[in-house]
This record gives sequence, structure tokens and C-alpha cells, in this order.
Amino acid sequence: MKPELLAAALALLTAGCDQAMSDQPRRGPLQASSLFADGRSTRLRVPGTVARGQLRLDEHRFRGVSRAEFAATFPFDITPKVLERGRERFDIFCAPCHDRAGTGRGMIVERGYRVPPSLHLDRLKRLPPGYFFDVITHGVGAMPDYADQIPARDRWAIAAYVRALQFSRDARKEDVPPEELRKLEAESR
Repeated sequence: MKPELLAAALALLTAGCDQAMSDQPRRGPLQASSLFADGRSTRLRVPGTVARGQLRLDEHRFRGVSRAEFAATFPFDITPKVLERGRERFDIFCAPCHDRAGTGRGMIVERGYRVPPSLHLDRLKRLPPGYFFDVITHGVGAMPDYADQIPARDRWAIAAYVRALQFSRDARKEDVPPEELRKLEAESR
């Protein structure tokens, strides 16, 4: 077959392949539609279904509870990397209200909003980490919930960082491991 004929045949065949997908009827999110009886183009999830990757069977990890009580432990090891992530997320989501030290004197208070409690109150120090996870997840009082903005692992990291903040307030020299104390003393010279 001659190249000219082959090129002409290919041109004719591909001309019929335009599916005009850009010309198909479509709706944007929350745009009205006459296709469905409720008039909405966005469909609700089918009750009882779970989106891929959203199955949350581990109550300790995803609800902050163990045996129907707030979890007294963390669902994974708390490492320096986890604490650093917790500090970073705390500074973004919590410090505007609680301030970076957790005392409850964040910028929102200066703007006239309600004063949140200090995270250093004795009653809060006695609560298990699952409580803080639950509060971040569901909110409490004037505090909104952050379940949609902060993934579960980061909520636990924040709870661990809150524990570190609380501990740091009352830490004594004797609480520092000897090898860390030597490092600190060497750095201060």
C-alpha cells in the first residue's frame, strides 16, 4: 500500500473517533439537576457503604477508646519524629487558641474569643491520651471538631505532644535520663 493512501485511510478512520467528551452533558458539584427526583446532581453515599481506605475497625486507633473507656495508651510507639509531627500540627491547629505553650492565651483570646482552658490544669493532666484524641476528633464546648482536617495518626501525635507539654511544665532534673542530662550540661558550657 502506498504511504499516501495509508495516511488518507488513517485520517478518515481517526476522524470518526472523536467522542466529543467535552461536549457531553455534565454537572458541577451542588449544581441542580432534573435527572434525579431530589433535584441534586451530587449523590449521597449509599447507607452502610464504606469508601476504599476508610474502614475504621480499630477502636483504639480511630476512636481513642479501649474497652469502652478513653484509651490510656497510644496505638503506636511515640518517637521523636511523632512528637515533632505533633508539635507541628499543634502549632497549626491548636496554638491559635491554646498558644504554643498550651496555657490558653492564644491569638483568638486577644481578638475577643472565649478563653480555652490551659492544658496544664491538674484535671487535664490526669486524663488519658484517648480523651485528647476524642476532643480533637469531636470538639468540646466552643472548640470545633477537627476530624475532617486532621488525620487520626496526626490527632494521636498532637495528643502525645500535649502530654510532652504537660510533662515539661513540672519536669525535674531527676526526670531527665543521665545520658541526656550530660548532653544538656555539655551544651550549656
